[in-house]
Amino acid sequence: MPKFYDAVGYAEEREGTGEREGIIEDVIVEKYRYGDVLRNTRKWEGGSDILDNLRINNQISIMAEEYDYAHFGSIKYVKWMGNRWTVTNVEVQRPRLLITIGGVYNGPTA
Repeated sequence: MPKFYDAVGYAEEREGTGEREGIIEDVIVEKYRYGDVLRNTRKWEGGSDILDNLRINNQISIMAEEYDYAHFGSIKYVKWMGNRWTVTNVEVQRPRLLITIGGVYNGPTA
């Protein structure tokens, strides 16, 4: 079973400062975690795009800390193999979180 050590991106709601005071915005916080890659698959999806999209359905099991349990609903991405991947599912199985990742993540990063 391949090992995992990389960043997990969490979106934390914070109030803006200066001109953005009073506006709640998501700020991405990265936490580095150890774990295992349980499932490693890929699929090319054809569609209306000029290029096919790479879609993976990998599952990564991380050793969770209290922060992870408190914020598992706000996990946006996992960095793996040099890319950031969108989280499609998170399952709590103490002392671990089972994270399923899908397509490439294109949102804000830390």
